[in-house]
Amino acid sequence: MSTVGGIVPARLDHTIMHSTDSTASARFLTHLLGAPDPEPFGPFVAVPVDGGLTIDYADFIVQPDQIVMQHLAFLVSEEEFDGIYARVRESDLPYWSDPGHQGPRQLNHRSGGRGLYVDDPDGHAIEFLTVSEGPGS
Repeated sequence: MSTVGGIVPARLDHTIMHSTDSTASARFLTHLLGAPDPEPFGPFVAVPVDGGLTIDYADFIVQPDQIVMQHLAFLVSEEEFDGIYARVRESDLPYWSDPGHQGPRQLNHRSGGRGLYVDDPDGHAIEFLTVSEGPGS
């Protein structure tokens, strides 16, 4: 596959998150995002996000004790972050400033933005940040 300016010309279409309860996990994410309830899509419960990407939750692929923790990072605007942060606090969810659960109930300010981490019902790390920290940012 050729690259354009060092970037692979592909777009992620969907990813599957293993869960013990696909509906509960998808609703957890849509609640934090302030989005409508997720929709069933075949055997999955799908959460559509910007750019056509869907986060598809599945509770039938692996046994609960075989779920491997994953990390999803969502780049959001300052306004969206304010809403997410308010919902995290209103729900009294534990949150941290980093993925290692350091800095409990603290935000991080890496790269001049704001960020926080929460764990979903299955322990997957969900990150919200206002400034991208990845390569090519």
